[in-house]
Formats: sequence, C-alpha cells, structure tokens
Amino acid sequence: MRKFIKLAGILLLLGTMFRPPIVQAEDTKISSEQLERLLNRLEQAEKRIQELEESKPEPKPVTPPPSPFREVPPQLERASGGLDDSEEMLINNYTDDSGSPAFETRLSTLEEDWKKFSESEKEKKAKDASKATTLKVFGRIHLDGWNFSDSTPGIAAFNNPGDPADPENRFEFRRLRIGVSGDIKDNMLYKFEYDFGDPGDPAFKDVYIGWNDLPVFQTLLIGNQKRPLGMDHLNSSRYNWFMERPLVIEAFNEDARRLGICAYGVSEDETWNWRYGIFNLEDISKDGQYVGDAGQYSINGRFAGTPWYDETSDGRGYLHLAVADMWAKPDGNPSATASNTNEARFRTRPEARTSSRWIDTGAIAGATWFNTLGFEAMLNVGSFGVVSEYQVTQVGRGESGSDLTFQGAYVEAGYFLTGEYQPIDRKSGTIGRVKPLENFFLVRTCDGETGGGWGAWQVVARYSYLDLSDGNVTGGDERNFTFGMNWWWNSHSRVQFNYIHAQIDDRGPVDGFTGGRADLFGARFMVDF
Repeated sequence: MRKFIKLAGILLLLGTMFRPPIVQAEDTKISSEQLERLLNRLEQAEKRIQELEESKPEPKPVTPPPSPFREVPPQLERASGGLDDSEEMLINNYTDDSGSPAFETRLSTLEEDWKKFSESEKEKKAKDASKATTLKVFGRIHLDGWNFSDSTPGIAAFNNPGDPADPENRFEFRRLRIGVSGDIKDNMLYKFEYDFGDPGDPAFKDVYIGWNDLPVFQTLLIGNQKRPLGMDHLNSSRYNWFMERPLVIEAFNEDARRLGICAYGVSEDETWNWRYGIFNLEDISKDGQYVGDAGQYSINGRFAGTPWYDETSDGRGYLHLAVADMWAKPDGNPSATASNTNEARFRTRPEARTSSRWIDTGAIAGATWFNTLGFEAMLNVGSFGVVSEYQVTQVGRGESGSDLTFQGAYVEAGYFLTGEYQPIDRKSGTIGRVKPLENFFLVRTCDGETGGGWGAWQVVARYSYLDLSDGNVTGGDERNFTFGMNWWWNSHSRVQFNYIHAQIDDRGPVDGFTGGRADLFGARFMVDF
C-alpha cells in the first residue's frame, strides 16, 4: 500500500509539471525547492502510515455470550446420536433467549422431567438387582476375661459337683462367628451362621430359609432361629448392655434358638410388631438332628410395640412394651435318664461364664407340659434408659406330682456420659446399634502433639432375681447385683467391664452345701462386621 501511495504522488507531480500549455501559467511553475519539499512530505506520510500499521492491535476473538440453556442430556439423544424432528421440536420449545418468565418456567419443567427420568432409571436398576441372588458375609469376635476374686465353699461345690473346686480365672473366645446371608429372587432369603468359639465343639446359630412380602404372614422363616421369648434374648449380643444375659432370660429360654417355623409381621406405621411359631424343644445346634418319637415341641408368640416414639428427635425418646408366651409339651418321661427325652429343665450360669450352671432344677420327672409367660418394658429418654422383664413358668406333672411355679425378673438402667442414646428397632421390638458422636482414635498431629476422640461411654447397673425352687424341686434362688461400663470405640467395636456380686440360697444340697456367694470381674473386647 505504501508503494501505491508513493507512485500516486509521483504521477501527480509529473502531471502537474507537464500540463498542456493552454492552461499553464508562469506562476504555476514548480521549482526544485518545492519539489523537494513535496517529496519530504510524501516520505513523512509514508513513514506515518508504516508506524500506524505496526502499532495496530491484534483483533480480539469474538466470544459469544454464555447460553442460559443446558446441553441436551445424552439420554434424550437417539442411539444413532441424533434427534428426530419431534425431539428437536421438544428441545426448541425449551429454548428462549428472551430471559422472560416463560423461559424460567420451561427450564423448571425440563429439570423436573429429567429428575423423574433419573428416578425411574434408579427404580428400574433396583428392581433388576432385586431379581439377582445376593450374598453378604458377616461375623463377630468376642474375647472375654473373667476373674473370680472371692467365693465361698458352696460356690466351689456348685461349680464342680462331686469334686468341689473354686472357679478358676479364665480367658476365652466367648463368640467367634462367621456367616453369610442374602436374598434369592423373587422374594426368598437365607442365613447361615457358625460359632467357632469352642473349636473342638463348634455349633451353628441362625440357619434358615424364608420368604418376604407374603400375604398374611409377611415374613416366614424355616430353620434354626430364636424363639420369641424375652427381649434380652432377642437382642443381639452385639448390642446388649451387659456381657451376659439376666438369670431369668437364660433359664426359661436356654440358648434361645431351636429348629422351627416362625412368622414375623409389623404394622404399616411400625408401632406394633409380632412373631409366632412352633419349635422343637431340643437344642440341635451341635449335632444338627432330633431323634425321638415323642415330638417334643413348643408354641411361641410375642406381641410388642412402641406406643410412644419421638419422631422429632429421631427416636431419642420412646416406650417399648411387649408380652410373650411359650406353651411347651415335653415327653413326660418319669425317669429322664435317656438322651433326647424330657426337655423340662431350667438352669443358668451366674451371668458369667463358668464350668457349670450354679442353679439347676434338673430334668423334672413326669413333666407333661409347661408354660412361660413374659412381660417386657423399656423406657428411653435421651441418654438415659431403663429396661425390665418378668417371667413366670408353670410346670404340669400330671400323676407324678403337683404343679410347680418358677419365676424371675430383672431391671437394668444405663446412662451415656457422652450424650449418645440407645436406639430401638421398631420393626422387631429389639434394641439397635449405638453410634458414637465421636469415635475413639489417637493420632500424632503436625505440631508433634497428640490428638484424638473419646468414643462413647455408658454406665450401667442391673438387679437380677431367679427362683427355681418349688415343692420337691430345689433348683435354688439367686440374686445378683451387676455394675458395668461400656466404652464404644466406634459403632462396630467396644470394650465392656462388669462387676457381679452373686448370692445363692435354697439350693438342693450339693456336697452338703445349699448356698454360697461370689464376686466376679469380667472384661470383653468385641468387634463385628
């Protein structure tokens, strides 16, 4: 361009110099000085043009304003990657560059449609997953230590009849369990659990198959399962406040699990729940079979509910009430010496692990039936909770003797020092898992100090009573006071500490002793997964 301007200037000058004579006058002649000045001006103009071109800024890219519209979700695209005419029209209807309220309304509608589409996809995936067979592995480890600090000679006789010996301190795996559970399409379920706490004599626990969502029954289980009697027995040992269950609970429903069939139900609002079923009387967890023609069995039922449950605090306050009954038919054997006969026997340990059970009726000769009636109550208000149960058992002996009555009860209270509370599972009428507000941990901080959390701390106390003596059956009376501490490291592990003072009276003579007392200390480290 500079060359073009320079050439044009020269031509202009030449044209001026060589105009036709008819229009040229003397005063229009250009001198050499004028020509030189014109050339200088032309060079200056050329230089100025060059400077302007060199200083011209680069053009900025034009950025379109941000679009207020979302990208079209890929789920709206066809498998071929494009949209058909109706889909394009749908998208175009949602696009409005005017910023008017109509656009906001359309955008809100599109978001709502997308939300519904996502939810339907999730439901479809969940439905498809429910049709598949599932498997979950679970287990628990309970490691106990017991110290028998003081006991009288009568306790030595009850602990080792025939050769009295004071109870010895012990460390043991109280529970060492592993199991699997899951669902089978369309509405079946299963569970299998084995306990290797005694490696030389393992035993299975929950082993059953079942169905959910049945008419009338709701859930139905067939196999080895807990008989519905006693809240503390129905509670998992993972959640109970004390290391061992109360005297009356263990005596009238020894080891709890039996082979049977049981139905489980719950009301729509979860206020009420129930269980009922029929079970074999013999514990088959060691050999897996019952052999006998008498067909000893029990009919069990439990009705429970939470008439008060504080929804606003997520269950920090509630009242649990329940009633349960078990009617049983032993074989009535008058001698009760053969195996697999006469399951009418009631006995228990002193709420601690010992070599033998310290109070025991023995097999009650001639027992043709017995009935156990139980009542439960639990009140929880914030960090404080109190639980109590009472059970009474009547035994009919027909011509072998008069009827017998045994009974027992307990009351226990607990308080969380760190502000937690004891949750309840309203569907089953049992207590649930405690979740510490802060887990226990210790770490080294960046400044070289030690930091950590305290976990959850709960103090507990229990009074327990059991009377197994009536008529000519003298199983003994026992009263226990227990104090304890629970320290939750996290929701799946904790440490328990128990102190028990046990007093036994009215026991049938064992090596000449009818009573005794003992003081016991216990600790447990436990974890479940």
